[in-house]
Amino acid sequence: MIYVTGDIHGNQFKWLEQIDPVLKEGDIIIVCGDFGIGFFQQKYSSEESFYDFISVQPYTVLFVDGNHENFNKLNSYQVESWNGGHVHKIRHNLIHLMRGEIYIIEGKTFFTFGGGYSIDQPFRKENVSWWPAEMPNTKEYENGLQHLSNRDYVDYIITHTAPDETVYFLSTIKQFHIKGDVYQEMPLTTYLNDIQKNTNYTHWYFGHFHVDKELWRNQTAVFNTLYELESHQIIRQWNTYEE
Repeated sequence: MIYVTGDIHGNQFKWLEQIDPVLKEGDIIIVCGDFGIGFFQQKYSSEESFYDFISVQPYTVLFVDGNHENFNKLNSYQVESWNGGHVHKIRHNLIHLMRGEIYIIEGKTFFTFGGGYSIDQPFRKENVSWWPAEMPNTKEYENGLQHLSNRDYVDYIITHTAPDETVYFLSTIKQFHIKGDVYQEMPLTTYLNDIQKNTNYTHWYFGHFHVDKELWRNQTAVFNTLYELESHQIIRQWNTYEE
């Protein structure tokens, strides 16, 4: 089965307590950004040992990048071809789905586009706890448009942030306290909005906003929930691990 969830933020406990127990041999889990490359270091378990743990599991972990990744580390991995698109392989079964690529996974087509803006950037240090590559560049935007240019349908779209109209919609739900006017992120959110208008899809999943909400246009904001992709059934939900 294919599952999808939201931001992990390098939290090994969240993975071991909520995600790993669900996954069986042959399963695939897709993380909608902020997987946490560069942030998995724990007091008793190193980041590399966590990746080694993943590497001996019988399932596959796929993720788009979010804004909270160490992009210097992520981009140091060799680019390889996988299931019709380009990827970074952290381990043989731990795979970064790159921006603007289309993959065929278990007979379904997936368009992926990571990236986002860190609104907590003033409290972070450049190339230590945030990286300019969190926002896409022109080549990445063009890559996505090129891959979508000869098709008007994909089964699933997986992103970190959301189309700007959806971000605005989320901002009107007062309990979420989401800003709808983060101008630094607008080049990306307006780009995604154009894709939304011009591409038919079965379902769109995104993370970033730390909320779980079914939205319009077959879009789902996901954070503390694990969905089975095809049925869109909630398999597990948990209390937040974030402070």
